[in-house]
Amino acid sequence: MASTNPAPGISIPDRSEWNTGLAVVLEPQVRRVLAPNPSPYTFNGTQTYLVGSGRDVAVIDPGPTGTGVAGHADTNGEGHVDAIIKAIAGQRLVAIMCTHTHRDHSPAAQPLQAATGAPIIGCAALAIDDSGAGIGVRADAEFDPLYKPDRVLADGEQISGDGWTLEAVSTPGHTSNHLCFALLETGALFTGDHVMGWSTTVVSPPDGDMNSYMLSLQKLQSREDTVYYPAHGPAVTKPQQLVRGMIGHRRQREAQILRLLGEAPSTIPNMVAQMYKGLDPRLNGAAGRSVLAHLIDLETQGRIARGPEAPELQWTLIA
Repeated sequence: MASTNPAPGISIPDRSEWNTGLAVVLEPQVRRVLAPNPSPYTFNGTQTYLVGSGRDVAVIDPGPTGTGVAGHADTNGEGHVDAIIKAIAGQRLVAIMCTHTHRDHSPAAQPLQAATGAPIIGCAALAIDDSGAGIGVRADAEFDPLYKPDRVLADGEQISGDGWTLEAVSTPGHTSNHLCFALLETGALFTGDHVMGWSTTVVSPPDGDMNSYMLSLQKLQSREDTVYYPAHGPAVTKPQQLVRGMIGHRRQREAQILRLLGEAPSTIPNMVAQMYKGLDPRLNGAAGRSVLAHLIDLETQGRIARGPEAPELQWTLIA
């Protein structure tokens, strides 16, 4: 799920340019099928990627379903599994791969497996019980409690098919189980929600971790991938430039927090109001989660401390 600001250096296309349910060729080995779940957190919707133009095909981030998970209504995933199956007709599905287990990414893995018999391969299972850590209802998607992988990939592990090889790149931060997948033959990297083509990402405690997220960004910066295919938004054709900007953006947010706390103790709602002026009110919760992640990271560094309730939890700068 996305966060609250356009990613540095990204021009956001109009949503009308995107068509759901159609297999769009991005390069000879890669097609995209867009799920019908646009929202303030997903932009145009979740992009499912099909890797392989020959006998074998892998599906990356099968997306949402129309039935929902754990009793929750789904965000318009109806028909997406059928669209995937139609797109891969005549090919053998050898892997259903998930970057992480938010509800807009992994729930369709089960019905797709039921229809094809293909194994679910990729990130580890994860379920988080979190009511908002004191700042209201969490704004990013709930985790998918029904996700059950047949094989979990460790950093550097590979899976291959006819003409393609995908390698797992461990990128915790947005979630602790987040993976990217590198297509070794072309230099493409499927980045899930770690790096997106329209927005910065939510880092939402307790599972989301800002220090891990920054380390994962630095890891990608050291790589030589030529294009990113994110789960939301357009392809990133200058990945190193984007990642460098995202690292700088997070450091600026940290500096903002330290400046505000240097003026006076403050609460997360007050900091969000000052740091995200003009923000769509629907995204206040997401902004608060990312501010909380920065605060926890700064607290771990010994630079700030939790103060008294006021009635919201106050944070103070350590002199």
